[in-house]
Order: sequence, then C-alpha cells, then structure tokens
Amino acid sequence: MAPPKFMGLTGRPLSLAVSTVATTGFLLFGYDQGVMSGIITSPEFNDLFTATKDNSTMQGFVTAIYELGCLFGAIFILTFGDFLGRRRAMMLGGTTMILGVIIQVTCERGATPLAQFLIGRTVTGVGNGINTSTIPTYQAECSKTTNRGLLICIEGGVIAFGTLIAYWIDYGASYGPPDLTWRFPIAFQIVFALIVVIGMIWLPESPRWLLTRSRDSEGEAVIAALRGLEPSSKETQLQKQIILDSIRASGYAGRKGTPLKAVFTGGRTQHFRRMMLGVSSQLMQQVGGCNAVIYYFPILFETSIGQTHNMSLLLGGVNMVVYAIFATVSWFIIERAGRRKLFLWGTVGQGLSMVLVFACLIPGTPAAAKGAAVGLFTYIASFGATWLPLPW
Repeated sequence: MAPPKFMGLTGRPLSLAVSTVATTGFLLFGYDQGVMSGIITSPEFNDLFTATKDNSTMQGFVTAIYELGCLFGAIFILTFGDFLGRRRAMMLGGTTMILGVIIQVTCERGATPLAQFLIGRTVTGVGNGINTSTIPTYQAECSKTTNRGLLICIEGGVIAFGTLIAYWIDYGASYGPPDLTWRFPIAFQIVFALIVVIGMIWLPESPRWLLTRSRDSEGEAVIAALRGLEPSSKETQLQKQIILDSIRASGYAGRKGTPLKAVFTGGRTQHFRRMMLGVSSQLMQQVGGCNAVIYYFPILFETSIGQTHNMSLLLGGVNMVVYAIFATVSWFIIERAGRRKLFLWGTVGQGLSMVLVFACLIPGTPAAAKGAAVGLFTYIASFGATWLPLPW
C-alpha cells in the first residue's frame, strides 16, 4: 500500500509544503505590520484621509486599531479554535484579511473614507489574530520533534522579511501616481493571503487535532503522509501512540476540546506555569518597543531626526534589511546558544540601544540625532536576532 498523499505530495515534499504555507502566513503578518509605516504620513494618503494630516494622535489611532482587531481574532481562536480545527481557522483568517484589505483599498472621497478605512484595518487585524494564533500550532503539530523548534523559529524570523518587503514596496510606490502610493502596498498583501487560503484547501488537517476528535483513521493517514509511510507501518503507529499519550497526559482525553479553565491548573501537567511562560514572553516582546520602531521608523526619522520624507522611507528600508539579516542569524544560533541566553542578550542589546536613542535626542541638534539613528539600527538588530523569533 502506497503512502497517502495530500496536494499530490507525501513525505518530505508534503512537510515542505506545510512549512511553506505556514511561513507565508507569518510573511503576511510581517508585511501587514510594516505596510502602514511609509503610508501614514504620505501626502497622497493624508489628502484623502484629511484627519491624519499633521495629526499624530489620529495617525496613531489609525495604526493601533489594527492591533485591536488582532486581539479580537486571537480571542476568537481561544474560544472556537478547537471547534474549527487548524485548517479551517487558517482559511478563515486568510479570507478575513482579504475582506479587510478590499474594504481599505475601496475608500473614496465624498463619503466617510476614514471610517471605512478604520473598519477595514480592524477586519484585517481580526484575520491576522486568527492566523497568528493558529499557524504556529499547526506547524508544530505537523512537524517532527527533532526540527519543530527550528521551524517555529524560522516562522517567527520570516516576520522580518515580510516587513522588509512592505517597506520597499512603500518606497517604490511613493514614486507612482497618488492612488498607487497607498492603495497598491495595502492591496499587495492579498497575494500572501491567497497562498494561505488556497494552500490549505489541499493540505491536511493537524494529526493531533484529528486524534483529539477521535478521528483516528484520518489522523493515521496524515501522520503517514507527512512521513512518507504506510498507515499500518510501525513508525506511523508509534507516532500515533505518542500523540494519544500526550493527549491523555493533558488530563482531557476523550473531549473535543480543552476547556479554558485547564490553563489555570497546576499539578502534574503544569498548564498554568507553561501558559504564563508563553504569555509573558509574547507580552514582553510587544511592549519592549519593537512596534514603535517598526511602525514609526520613517516618522521618527522625519520628525525627530529631521530627514526628508523620501530619505526617511529609504533609511527605513535599509533598517529592515538589517532586521531581516539578524532575524536569519537567529536560525543558526538558537540551538547552540539556547533560548535563555538569547533572551538575556537581546534584552541588554535593546535596552542599551534605547538609552542611546533618548540620550542623543536630548540635545536636539542634527549631529546628536545621528547617534539616535544608530541606536534605532542596533535596536532592530538585537530584536531581530533574539526577541523576534524566541517567544513563538
């Protein structure tokens, strides 16, 4: 009997297809995180959305409303993720992001374009929250234990490449006609979303989710396909038993989902302790200043360091090149250096960089401001190599 196939693939090619779609989802995450940086202060964008012109509060609101949508999307998966499954959740997340993008790019003068844009940003955020809450779980549950950590690290590091693409598309579009300047960069993310949605039509469901739902034959078929084996082989049955043992060890075997109260329990499973380790690292990653640098790098250069809009976009693109390079470095050092050391090194590097930035901005002179620019570059390098992939 031949190994089962999904998308016409089995074994390593199928595993690569799973990883490709999963990393594309995080490429989309990084792209959406960086795309507004070069748009929010562009004259063409401000002429249509007049409330954002020379109004830092409204610019911050337009940017931040996306994060609110991400929160709603993450809460949705926390509540309904076990019911939907990984595959359908990723398709839903990608489709929701496409809908949000369409709402944003169809804004026109005469009605209430800013309100429509804010709704679109929120909807896109919901889709991203769904994806970022589901994709790492899907990737982990479809991977071997020997390379699971590296694959998740690569997934997190790819965020930097998405942001890099967004910055350079923003810069290139700034030379085009007014509508192209902001509509095309926002619309381009549909390409990544389509890859996720279409890819998941043919890729398999997570074997762990299938076994949790007592769909043993389907789970066996997925395990066999991912390893290029027959469902009846010893290796397939061993991997199936390992997953079933871990489900039983969680204390909630036989149920179609894990209740929310489970994460607040201790005892032998230590669910609460493990949950706090994951949540706290994700929280600290976000409040450590990364979003201020990624979202507002061109604005910081334009308003605080005194560069032109064009030069700020160009330097932002160079900064994202540095970001992507150091994110790649993490793939090769994470298994050697260990997670704990990288967390500590990253914290020190980011902290010292921020000290350099604020110290150089105090004098208010162009010469001192150049030191602040150096601090922003060293900050993003430290973040990309450590805190970017590690919490995932």
